[in-house]
Amino acid sequence: MKNLIVRSITGIFFVAAIVVCFMKPVAMEFLFALVTGLTIWEYCGLVNNVKGVQVNRFISTIAGVYFFLAVGGFCSGIVPSGAVFIPYLLTLIYLFISELYAKTENAINDWAYTMLGQMYIALPFSTINVLAFNATPDGNITFNHLIPLCVFIFLWANDTGAYCTGSLLGRHKLFPRISPGKSWEGSIGGAVIVMAVAYGIGSYESGLDTQTGLSVIQWIGLGLVVVVFGTWGDLVESLFKRTLGIKDSGNILPGHGGMLDRFDSSLMAMPAAVVYLYSLTLF
Repeated sequence: MKNLIVRSITGIFFVAAIVVCFMKPVAMEFLFALVTGLTIWEYCGLVNNVKGVQVNRFISTIAGVYFFLAVGGFCSGIVPSGAVFIPYLLTLIYLFISELYAKTENAINDWAYTMLGQMYIALPFSTINVLAFNATPDGNITFNHLIPLCVFIFLWANDTGAYCTGSLLGRHKLFPRISPGKSWEGSIGGAVIVMAVAYGIGSYESGLDTQTGLSVIQWIGLGLVVVVFGTWGDLVESLFKRTLGIKDSGNILPGHGGMLDRFDSSLMAMPAAVVYLYSLTLF
């Protein structure tokens, strides 16, 4: 009972922080820069427990946070020049060259785990800037909180629907080798809930003067993309933890585990949402 109360309180504060941060671009940048840094720090701590691996935790974290902020500055138009990415590239070069002098057991392992942290965490989190900042026909850039916020709403709806449906009807395992608790029935139930939520958002937005330009069908499509890739994101993190032999990625969020545990689905869903939305402009 105590664990349920702690989990509920943490969940309420977590959801509130995510929702409120999207009201202002500065708040979004600050919160997700912090999330990026904490997640990479947590990741580096986990992989450094692997025999023969010694990732530079501090530099990797700084690099990931800088990359997130650089993408934010570029997408928002505050820093229109691509030169903003040069310090990040120099940091990556440093992380490679430093292995020449570190005398570690296996430099390839260090390089691989270092770059994995940037690709698996920093790059996906940075795509939230692509979702939030949109160019208008007259060349200006506007901040639109609706799409990135809805990605999280879809993920939360999917988790809730999958849990409830799976608990009641779950019979056929979705991916027993990686996550024995997930079922096909739960996944389908979560997808149905998300489609209903997406339909509601699309219908509501169609009567507003917003900048998304998405039809109801396109909103439902976005919801399904988030469901599929969010589920894969959850499974990828489960595989990551199984490979390391751990149950939770951390304990920074009472009752919810670590940062990777909380944001695993979004790490696949956000880049997928970007690809989906850009694909709509091509066809």
